[in-house]
Amino acid sequence: MTGFRSYMDAALDEARAAADRGEVPVGAVLVGPDGTIVAQAGNRTRELSDPTAHAETLVIRAACAAAGSERLPDHDLYVTLEPCPMCAAVISFARIRRLYYGASDPKSGGTAHGARVFSHPQCHHAPDVYDGIAAAEAETLLKTFFGKKR
Repeated sequence: MTGFRSYMDAALDEARAAADRGEVPVGAVLVGPDGTIVAQAGNRTRELSDPTAHAETLVIRAACAAAGSERLPDHDLYVTLEPCPMCAAVISFARIRRLYYGASDPKSGGTAHGARVFSHPQCHHAPDVYDGIAAAEAETLLKTFFGKKR
């Protein structure tokens, strides 16, 4: 699988699976230096009773464990929603090379909104960030999910 859109499609599939489990529909895919997907996940905070089990942290944990390293400098992360401040910090600590995300999160985002983690002088590493990839699909998933909750 190659091309940023195909990776985001895989992340969207993870987000749909998360919604089917009753989780907030956010999906993430981590791509290694050779272009292969090394980890993919959707949110599992409710399933695991773990507030840190966001899709981004799950894929980074899995890839770090497989690599035997806490850093993934040649890896790219695709996520359907702008990462929250916690996930942005994890992305920074893991030294992710590039971050691609779909929908913006004006309320809880941590990269372009809110805390803007990568802009702080204390930030250890700031990845290249590309937003708006498949944003309409990601937004529709979220709006549909929360619409059913209300």
